[in-house]
Amino acid sequence: MKIELHEITIRELTDGYKDNAENGVVAYGGKLDVRPPYQREFVYKDKQRDAVITTVNKNFPLNVMYWADKGDGTYEVIDGQQRTLSICQYVNGDFSYDFAYFHSLPSDKREEFLNYKLMVYICSGTDSEKLGWFKTINIAGEKLTDQELRNAVYCGSWVTDAKRHFSKANCAAYNLANKYLNGACNRQDYLETAIDWISRSKIEEYMSKHQHDANANKLWLEFSNIINWVKTTFPKYRKEMKGIDWGTIYYKFKDEVWNTNELEAEITRLMQDSDVGNKKGIYEYVLDHNERHLNIRAFDDNTRREIYEKQGGICPLCGKHFDIEFMEADHITPWSQGGRTVAENCQMLCRECNRRKSAK
Repeated sequence: MKIELHEITIRELTDGYKDNAENGVVAYGGKLDVRPPYQREFVYKDKQRDAVITTVNKNFPLNVMYWADKGDGTYEVIDGQQRTLSICQYVNGDFSYDFAYFHSLPSDKREEFLNYKLMVYICSGTDSEKLGWFKTINIAGEKLTDQELRNAVYCGSWVTDAKRHFSKANCAAYNLANKYLNGACNRQDYLETAIDWISRSKIEEYMSKHQHDANANKLWLEFSNIINWVKTTFPKYRKEMKGIDWGTIYYKFKDEVWNTNELEAEITRLMQDSDVGNKKGIYEYVLDHNERHLNIRAFDDNTRREIYEKQGGICPLCGKHFDIEFMEADHITPWSQGGRTVAENCQMLCRECNRRKSAK
């Protein structure tokens, strides 16, 4: 990996500055992508913005900034976006500082400001090298998320189009799935989820493979298929459906034929069951009936001690005596057969007998 320190004047940085709103912000002769399209827009408060201008005016050193070499003669800001925007907007006349706009300053003051030298590290190398480096420098200020860092490493036509679907407020993904996904579009959470699902959690491998694709249509179509399958299979929405790993469930069960009325009846019953500790797990449970999804309520320590004393420490299956730490609480009538997690349905078994019973 190659990391080079460059001195760049504010004059060079602000040359060609243009804010295209949702289509991004460029500077440095149009070669620097300051804010990629639909990337989150953390905005400096006036006090922070003015502190940047004060630093330059006093000729104090401004913190070093980091750019990624995109490999085609252009760059992308990895760290220093808000400092860059503050400087460019001031020179562009978007705000005044100390009751004066930049264009109204004496010519010598304007020249001093434009000749100020910024320190910029420019990184180039393999995707994995850059990603590791970006994570290392991303330790202060308004941190980038893992997906924002990946977007910088694998920038290209595919990422740009993917952001169109997943990264803008009120984007297509938000309108389709906001009730089912955690996170925020503009922090790239929706995009990360979509890639995680389609790649089976191999996000970076998938992004590298498709980096130069003309568009992200396949990603959008697959994401749409997953969400529409969820809506069709579980037509009644509940708040517990938000944040479930629907992609994994979809790929496991999408080829089965499900009776939605029967699924809904079982879901309704389980939602009312106080022994079910993980209500979100109900949706996968009704498809494979694996109790591990439900986190069935265990017997508390008081109940365990009460039943142990009643049994005199004797395991009712093998008839042997054990200390309590070598025994386990068991449902006499299994939960799956209607047994409740109450003292009347509890027995203390030795570990071996409990394992043997559970295996039946």
